[in-house]
Amino acid sequence: GKKMVVSTDMLVEGVHFDLAYVPLKHLGFKAVSVNVSDIYAMNATPRQITVSIAMSNRFSVEAMEEFYAGMMLACHKHKVDIVGGDTTTNKSGLVISITAIGEADEDDLVYRDGAKEGDLLCVTGDLGAAYVGLQLLEREKQIFMESPGVQPDLEGNDYILERQLKPEARKDIPVLLKKLEVKPTSMIDVSDGLASEILHLCTQSTTGCNLYEEKIPIDPSTYNMAREFNLDPTVCALSGGEDYELLFTIDQSDFPKIKANPDITVIGHMT
Repeated sequence: GKKMVVSTDMLVEGVHFDLAYVPLKHLGFKAVSVNVSDIYAMNATPRQITVSIAMSNRFSVEAMEEFYAGMMLACHKHKVDIVGGDTTTNKSGLVISITAIGEADEDDLVYRDGAKEGDLLCVTGDLGAAYVGLQLLEREKQIFMESPGVQPDLEGNDYILERQLKPEARKDIPVLLKKLEVKPTSMIDVSDGLASEILHLCTQSTTGCNLYEEKIPIDPSTYNMAREFNLDPTVCALSGGEDYELLFTIDQSDFPKIKANPDITVIGHMT
């Protein structure tokens, strides 16, 4: 009696990740997280994934076991089963393709096309951290390439590094919304940056949007690191991506139910 939802995502070495600074265990965890995130973005519950991997012979069995250990950690966290997939050889690098399968009651499903004029635009957590974490890792990699003896200086930047290397899909949000008796009118996860995701909601819902810059939630450590790189923190939030927070619209009448929640920020409204 449930509706099934399916989402698929690919991660390609050299495009989506760099094994110079991404541990395989973290990569396995992230590969699962980014896929189940899409299921949560439909207000559904992930149940199963299939995993297909193309890898070159430079990966040892131990290396792949490490990768799978990370995946299992995430599967355990999201109560998801790996039910199949494929492995094949590849002349270059590592390619990971994961398909996530979830379910929900039809009445609970949320799509991208339900936003209407006057709806409030909300986002969970904070934005931009994954992108500045990536900048930091890239900088330390450059320094290491130029002088291989130098140890990376990552002290005190745990939050932004974790946001990049080990992102957490927001499994708590569909549960929270149900508890608050709020059903979003549209929803998407922030994988490509806030600007691009808002555009998806607007295009699919045939609405516009007023976004308030000062309302965009940015963690102080993200802000400070962005400034250190001479980056505009707002641009990091708008275009950085990989935050895997949930962006959704709600009817104005639901505002009292969410306004006291520290995990949800109203950042604009639909026009």
